[in-house]
Formats: sequence, structure tokens, C-alpha cells
Amino acid sequence: MKNNWPPLDYTRLKDTVSTVQLWTQIVGKIRLSTMPWLNHSWHVTLYVSPRGLTTHGIPYGDRSFQIDFDFIAHQLHIHCSSGGSQSLKLYPRTVASFYKELFEKMALLDIHVKIYAKPNELEQAIPFAGDEIHKSYDKHQMELFHKALLNIDGVFTNFRAKFSGKCSPVHFFWGAFDLAVTRFSGRRAPLHPGGAPNMPDDVMQEAYSHEVSSAGFWPGSEQFPHPAFYAYCYPTPADFGQQPVKPAEAFYSNEMGEFFLKYEDVRNAANPEQTLTEFLETTYIAAANTGKWDRDALECDLSWLQK
Repeated sequence: MKNNWPPLDYTRLKDTVSTVQLWTQIVGKIRLSTMPWLNHSWHVTLYVSPRGLTTHGIPYGDRSFQIDFDFIAHQLHIHCSSGGSQSLKLYPRTVASFYKELFEKMALLDIHVKIYAKPNELEQAIPFAGDEIHKSYDKHQMELFHKALLNIDGVFTNFRAKFSGKCSPVHFFWGAFDLAVTRFSGRRAPLHPGGAPNMPDDVMQEAYSHEVSSAGFWPGSEQFPHPAFYAYCYPTPADFGQQPVKPAEAFYSNEMGEFFLKYEDVRNAANPEQTLTEFLETTYIAAANTGKWDRDALECDLSWLQK
């Protein structure tokens, strides 16, 4: 691994990601069904953990439970505050098989949750119970992907700390399978038009009810077959995409209305953490300046901690 940042190849990763994304949607929907609604759908997310992805604790009656993807031992674990636990193996198995066994294991712990059992934010919404198509799982590729997530989560967490205004956690959205962090200006935004596949417009409108500058990491798609970092703002000022950003490899997509930086460009940099931080900071500045945010009130200087 170069600079401790692992190689990520979309062509080798894509089939596994397509399957694991659906597995995470099932787990994420369990969290969605049991947690109180939190602004901007923050209650549905997963979080990067030392071994994979986790729901964190989920209240359930007089108990609490947690579901963890372990991409080191390649298992899914369910732990309950009453002392019980169950696990299932992660291997090349269908979404239908994963879905069936997960709910069987939860029933053994006397946890009974109903979910909307179809994917969101995907063009093809095959019911989980009937999805025999997606069944790829490459252990090595998931280990590399998890290692990348750990590195990225650390940089995102440091970036988040430099803002005193409202800011999201660094969290993993299973809908689009991306790790993201979002800053807010504090002002309300125009009504969002919605339009995400298999996603209610009112959910999108609540998610973007206030002005945001958001950045994240995403494993790529057939249209853009590269793991990449992105940055956008809503609403998007006309001159947002014309602002200077770093590093030199970053670029603006007029079609998407976002800045992008390929993961490989970060990995190949002399200092990947600094390179990614430059992208996060300069794209935020582009959003804040063109959107006329009150930066003096929203940003914080923590340099005194280093004295």
C-alpha cells in the first residue's frame, strides 16, 4: 500500500459494492425503523468503525442493540444490551439469503422490526427477499475499501473540527453508499426539487431544507468508474464552479454541479492527508464565499491547542 492508502480499482470493486450496498440498505433500514427522526435523515446513517461499519446503539424497548459489519473477520454481528448476540457470515451470497438470515438472527434475540423491504436511491429496486441477482463478495476488495474508509474518516473528522456552526457527523449514507460530512450556513434554502430515484421528494426536501456545503467519498459508477471525492453546495451559486480549488487534479463537473477529485490522485500524492484536506477546505471556501456565508461567525481557530 502506498503511503498506507490502499489501491482501489472500480472494476474489481464494483460487483462487491453493488451487493454490499444492498446489505447496508437492509441494516440501515432497521436503524431507520427504530430511531426517532433526526433532521436531514441523520438517524439512518452508519458509521465507520475499526472493523467495518456500525449502526451504533439502537434503542429497542428497555434494551439496546447494535449491528456491525466486520470486514476483517467478514461477519455481521448483532449485539444486544441484555447479553445476547448473533452473527452471520459475509461471503458471496445473495441479497435474499442475507435478508432472510439477518431477520432470523434478530428474531432469536427477540428483536422484531418491520422495514420497507426495497432499495432506495437505486434505479433498480428489487425487493430484498427476491433479489437473487446481487451475490458478489470479494473479501480482499472489502478489506481495501474499509482501509480507505478508515483513512478518509480520519481526515474528514479533522476537517469537521474546524467549524463552529452546525455540522453533520462524519457518517455513511447507505442510499448512495458514500461517506459524507456537511456544513451549514444557518440559513434556510429554497425548496429542493427532489428527483432522486426511489426516494420520496419530501425526504430530499427536508434533507436540503437549509443551505449546505457538503463533501464526501464515493466508490464510483459505470458512468464515472473511479472512486472519488466530491464537494457541492445547495443552493449552487452561478460562479461556484469557477472558484479556484486545490489540488491541481481537482475539477468541476458542469453536468453534476460538483467538484471531484479522484481517490487515486490523493493516494499518489506525497502527503495524501494534506492533499485531501486542501480539497475539503478550498471547496468549502468556494461554497462559503459565493454563497456569502458569515464565515467569521461559523469558523473556529483551534491553533491555540498546538501551543
